[in-house]
Amino acid sequence: MTCPCCSGKAYEECCQPFHKGDKSAPTAEALMRSRFSAFAIPNADYLWETTLPSKRKFHDKAELQEWGEINTWTKLEIVRTSVLNQVEFKAYYTDQDAKSQIHHEFSYFQLIKGRWYYVSGDFFEN
Repeated sequence: MTCPCCSGKAYEECCQPFHKGDKSAPTAEALMRSRFSAFAIPNADYLWETTLPSKRKFHDKAELQEWGEINTWTKLEIVRTSVLNQVEFKAYYTDQDAKSQIHHEFSYFQLIKGRWYYVSGDFFEN
């Protein structure tokens, strides 16, 4: 299976090792890609675990799982990545009403003890 993150690599060689906990994402962009794949699979446990611990209270694991399940995730486009900890991306998906959608976000990540975490994002209207 080709990895949902649109890297062009096989899932087993791309995001799966992160999802299984065998490896940690080495960069903010790699974490972003693996989180997109976790929505596509879906894998709410991974999404929860890669959210900054102090920010988890703002997220519901069941809702993350449901959002992954009710949508068909079709494409990830990395718009730009900063040198430090920011990634702008567009996530393309088809919603439960069969309508094409784009989730456009400028995300912030934080590196703690060698692990990247999603902190928050600014959302763009499309």
